[in-house]
Amino acid sequence: MKATPSRQSPAEWEETALLLPQTARELPTGRHQFHKERLMAHIEQDIQQNNHTATATAPQARPKTGRFRLLRPAITLPALACALAGAVVATSVMNDGDGVRQGGVATGPALTTQLGTPTTKGVPQLLDQISLAAAETGNSAVKPGQYVYIESKMAETYIRHDGDKVSLASHALHKRQIWDSADGTKGWLIDPAVNHDPAGETLSLPDELGNTPKATLNAPSYDFLAKLPTDPDKLLAMIYKASEGHGNSLDQQAFITIGDLLGESYPPAELYSALFKAAKKIPGVVVVPDAKDALGRPGVAVARLDETGGSREEWIFDKKTHVFLGEREVQVKETTEDGGLLKPGTVKFTSAIVKRAIVDGMKQLPTQNG
Repeated sequence: MKATPSRQSPAEWEETALLLPQTARELPTGRHQFHKERLMAHIEQDIQQNNHTATATAPQARPKTGRFRLLRPAITLPALACALAGAVVATSVMNDGDGVRQGGVATGPALTTQLGTPTTKGVPQLLDQISLAAAETGNSAVKPGQYVYIESKMAETYIRHDGDKVSLASHALHKRQIWDSADGTKGWLIDPAVNHDPAGETLSLPDELGNTPKATLNAPSYDFLAKLPTDPDKLLAMIYKASEGHGNSLDQQAFITIGDLLGESYPPAELYSALFKAAKKIPGVVVVPDAKDALGRPGVAVARLDETGGSREEWIFDKKTHVFLGEREVQVKETTEDGGLLKPGTVKFTSAIVKRAIVDGMKQLPTQNG
């Protein structure tokens, strides 16, 4: 059943405000910076093709959750176009003999997979088992001065432009490391598909314009997540409230929002468990019995199809332990978007969580603790 928020009490207004964007955005919730990065990548490719470069300052710091994926259909970019109007991005793209090489990640052919067969059978039972496993993780509290460290492997398919020729290509599987302070004001990112400096770049605030954006549901800090309600109905109602007017459908956007929290965030155990109980209430959720994460680890997927864009969001879990392994976005229906390049079986994005831990310092690895 869709959780549509009704009239709220003053106490609930304060909680709902935690989830609402602090500034008006015309793009789907949690995807503004993602689309900005993607558009910037296209600009970089155009610059490379025209054999000229220039420099400009990006409007704001890249968020912790920023990552490349193909643009979702039916999304307009008016706010983003204004933000980047007149900006030309400097780039260190190189030719690797097979198209564009961005940063330190080589390109290759489009990623593909065998499409699993979805079923509605057993969805509530599986999510209950996953929720129980999440509650038993016993995530430790992140103390002031500590950092959440997340290491993952990921790859993505993107649209490559070579003069008038347009084709699909992919960034090869590569390591991504991110550090985020408990309050979200300090951080570091190392991702060769994003950073031109192999050493990475700061995510610390304030940003280039001197702004210190507040944490939101779609760019959360640990402290922010620790304040969210853990009642599944209340939590889902707030997620729907924050998703209104965004994405191709309210249900799909709510599913995406929850999925984004499973990757590069560190929800307290009770909240982590509640997210799956909330997901159980979203219409259209299915199970894909056989799926693989970016490392090829087999698992079972909790998924939902975007009927408009034809792609399926999949959260992949170990079949025995029900531990979250990673996620992927797979095209499952023919589409006329992007010139019909996206064929069923195209993997638009895939990731695998390698390590998630609390460390005592920026750029410190878990093995260096103590």
